[in-house]
Amino acid sequence: MRITALAGGIGGARFLRGLRAAVSPSDEITVIGNTGDDIHLYGLKVCPDLDTVMYTLGDGIHEEQGWGRRDETWSIKEEMKAYGVGPEWFGLGDRDFATHLVRTQMIDAGYPLSAVTEALCIRWKPGVRLLPMSDDRVETHVRITDADGPRVVHFQEYWVRLHAAVDAEAIIPVGADAAKPAPGVLEAIAEADLVLLPPSNPVVSIGSILAVPGIREAVAGASAPVVGLSPIVGGAPVRGMADKVLAAIGVETSAAAVAEHYGSRASGGLLDGWLVDTSDAAAVAAVEAAGIACRAVPLLMTDLDATAEMARAALELAAEVAK
Repeated sequence: MRITALAGGIGGARFLRGLRAAVSPSDEITVIGNTGDDIHLYGLKVCPDLDTVMYTLGDGIHEEQGWGRRDETWSIKEEMKAYGVGPEWFGLGDRDFATHLVRTQMIDAGYPLSAVTEALCIRWKPGVRLLPMSDDRVETHVRITDADGPRVVHFQEYWVRLHAAVDAEAIIPVGADAAKPAPGVLEAIAEADLVLLPPSNPVVSIGSILAVPGIREAVAGASAPVVGLSPIVGGAPVRGMADKVLAAIGVETSAAAVAEHYGSRASGGLLDGWLVDTSDAAAVAAVEAAGIACRAVPLLMTDLDATAEMARAALELAAEVAK
């Protein structure tokens, strides 16, 4: 089986670990990773979502945080602070710094991000093919109004520095309209036996991927079933600020509303199937009324076994809708 998943950071990476455990070793998993979170810091190109997938599947992640390297040290950050060089609100550990140095050196030497990501994965051996959504620069920005007045900030500043404490008024994927899918992205969707939308943020993770021209159309037109898993459980995000950014695009924070936001493929949307948590079982009827097959199963990724069961449920639903 060839499986293609569109994924963001922590939630997507943890789901992929369960998916990898649920499928046969002969199955092929391609991950199209969000690069809208990418940011340039200290002269380096930082790709938080790609790295979180790579570190998580490569057994190098800081499990408690869900991001960054295990056994990290912070000497470089402390020295930069001593020189008065910021930003202090975004932490790059010493081990993590090395990844960004290698990436930036390769990009400066002329290699596209897709080739750089492939090279980095040689070390980490994630067990999947990891593709950035685009080799072009795309950055998700957020329009807010705070004590400094109305302004637009990078998503990382909104989430890491401001902790999403102010309302998001608009989500702007800067550069997406002029970007092209990275090599292999459209082919991975077209050749897949199953396309998955993991429980990643539907606006700033999967939404950013879909903003690259051609990717949404490829998913909508895929010959394979498209199945998603709700990142909303019991009316709230499992983690992160999905409620803030959903509000910015006028979508209610509920499992049913996110499914309807993606839309039914029968009506020109993206989904054939949708999994909601058992706590949201009442939403099944509404989702199915929108033309999307829906099942309620446990969706909390408490451990690898629970996550693998989620993945199996997605595979089973895909088999049902493919008949």
